[in-house]
Amino acid sequence: MWFAMFKPDSTILVAAHKYAGAQEIMQRIRYAYESTPNHIRAGVTSYNKGSIEFENGSRIISTATTENTGRGLSITLLYLDEFAFVRNTIAQEFWTSISPTLSTGGKAIITSTPNSDEDQFWQLWLEANKTVDEFGNETGIGRNGFKSFTALWNEHPDRDQKWADDELGRIGSEKFSREHLCQPIIFEETLINAMTLSKLSAIDPVDKLGQVRWYKKPSRGNTYAIGVDPSLGTGGDYSAIEIYELPSFEQVGEWQHNKTPIQGQVRILRDIVKYIYDIIGTENDIYYSIENNGVGEATLMSISEVGEQNIKGIFLSEGGKSRKGFTTTHKSKLTACAKFKQLIEMGKLKINSKNLISELKTFVRANLSYAARVGDTDDLVSASLLVIRIMQTLQNYDSEIDNQMRANDEFVAPLPFIMI
Repeated sequence: MWFAMFKPDSTILVAAHKYAGAQEIMQRIRYAYESTPNHIRAGVTSYNKGSIEFENGSRIISTATTENTGRGLSITLLYLDEFAFVRNTIAQEFWTSISPTLSTGGKAIITSTPNSDEDQFWQLWLEANKTVDEFGNETGIGRNGFKSFTALWNEHPDRDQKWADDELGRIGSEKFSREHLCQPIIFEETLINAMTLSKLSAIDPVDKLGQVRWYKKPSRGNTYAIGVDPSLGTGGDYSAIEIYELPSFEQVGEWQHNKTPIQGQVRILRDIVKYIYDIIGTENDIYYSIENNGVGEATLMSISEVGEQNIKGIFLSEGGKSRKGFTTTHKSKLTACAKFKQLIEMGKLKINSKNLISELKTFVRANLSYAARVGDTDDLVSASLLVIRIMQTLQNYDSEIDNQMRANDEFVAPLPFIMI
């Protein structure tokens, strides 16, 4: 309000993750304006819920944050509220479209409770906290031009340790860490516990075979499980391959692409299997399978054309079924999700891929199951869930794998279920 009244011809855009939030901010601005003494208060020519126009040519506009919010406007001051809760694909597009305006002298204020350490808000926050120049001098301003500011619970004059203890008891450590300690603990109900997700850390690949990222080289004496989640390769959904080592239960490699045709996906699978075979010298410790729903039928045909005998591993299939591979149903997906969740939260399954960790942070509750958040992908997760089903089959024949797969007494939060 001050900026609009004392900086003539300013365009101020107020955007929130929901339109109701933007209107709430405008209500506060109107309250402040109406409480200002007459000798300071600037005159207005338009005064309503969504915008205010002043006699000096300035205006304040409020809206919800979308990909095109502010596009075409010459914005003098931008205020974004709860930016971390804008869908990340929208936030990225919005920031891309608004940045040219800000780079020519516009100012910006962004406030939010943190959500994920993968979103646009957190990336801006990290850059704002890099306040040392190339000579090691403290600048006080982040590399992206923002100055960071944090408000924690104990800065409120009416809140003491007793208040914090009571609040912690009411809402739990996860929500307390996010809401009052400003830690990027995911707001949505993810398959993997949000606190566990915040502690997962990725490593850089140690090798690359074409576009296959290897986080650990195969070695003799281990078993390898390979899950393939195929796609049409037309630029939409990604096809993905995940490779895990047993009995260490460590992710050792992965591949993904959305423009490789089905025949190419099978060739990459064959090359991965051959790479492992050439190192360990036996195909009896290499197990692979595919999700045979939908596109999987075409993948089965492609494997047949290549020749299953030319893929030096064992093609594992669902027990009691004549069709090759594994069929994903609501029940089988939930069962695999439950085991995947258990193994990660108990520290038995090691994830090394940054891409997979990113997908896990957006793999959220969807009705009675789990799926990628709208606008995100879950193909690497799907390939990993297929590996879990391979492991569940192998545990019937390998006592060491069976011991690792079995639950201990630690409590793991239940998944949603349906009663019939």
